[in-house]
Amino acid sequence: MSDLRDMAALSHRFCVAPMMDWTDRHDRAFLRQFTRHALLYTEMLSTGALVHGDAAGLLRFSAVEQPLAAQLGGGVPDELAAAAVKARQAGYREVNLNVGCPSDRVRGGNFGACLMKEPARVARCVAAMKAAVDIPVTVKCRIGVDGRDSEAELFDFIDQVAAAGCGTFIIHARIAILEGLTPKQNREIPPLRHERVFRVKQAFPGLGIIINGGIETLEFAAELLREVDGVMLGREAYRNPWLLSEVDERFFGARANTRTRLDALRGFLPYIEDELRAGTPLRHISRHMLGLFKGQRGGRRFRQHLSTHGNRREASITVLHDAMALVS
Repeated sequence: MSDLRDMAALSHRFCVAPMMDWTDRHDRAFLRQFTRHALLYTEMLSTGALVHGDAAGLLRFSAVEQPLAAQLGGGVPDELAAAAVKARQAGYREVNLNVGCPSDRVRGGNFGACLMKEPARVARCVAAMKAAVDIPVTVKCRIGVDGRDSEAELFDFIDQVAAAGCGTFIIHARIAILEGLTPKQNREIPPLRHERVFRVKQAFPGLGIIINGGIETLEFAAELLREVDGVMLGREAYRNPWLLSEVDERFFGARANTRTRLDALRGFLPYIEDELRAGTPLRHISRHMLGLFKGQRGGRRFRQHLSTHGNRREASITVLHDAMALVS
């Protein structure tokens, strides 16, 4: 399939962010109970793990998760190209290069947000991946990093990487401060500058510009879409998955959702049963479901029951049935 055909079929209008330790394959299958059209991303997968480790296990996913993109972490063009090939062979419909993660571990491997200081290197990485696969290669970045945080430097970064073949940028509307702030603080302390992302779109109208950072409601997401091509929600989509139940109607013109939270959970039970039979501990799945009844009657008891009983080694599907009875 050609790159252009994939781009036409793959919409970035509404995306759920890649989140370490959160958006694993079980969470993504769970989120599909609420939205069929939102583009989902894997956790960041390092090129070292994919090239030299258990790529098949790391890239494993179920068909229900599509449309699905793999986010890669790395800074060596040849390794990224090899990892992109593995992702393409596994069935992913996009590979995304992480140029925004501010963690010490990522920085120690000389990738993530620190790469924004080397736009020429990022361009070489993108060019290598583009040459290796026929699916879209995208970049997720910040609006700046440490001392390279001016608008002119952001535009230079976009310009160089776009020239290498990247047609879509997902931009977190904060700078990354690599010295002195933790990853959590980097999500909260640097001020949001959505207007800078808007100006990227104005300066590069031919590129797909997706905005990320500080989006907690669908109303705000719709407002942002007046300025950019797509929105990406992160932690709010995880903590309150029911929020996604309105996405397909609101952003993709699909029929209105008539399912309840319990309907969604019942629809997910066959997946859970299959995983339990395959030896997956219930806690690996149930931990992603704690926010389903957020703000609802019985929601606290549902969460407590799953937290207490779902974490036991012998936990079975009965734990889910008992938790559902608390909110029926």
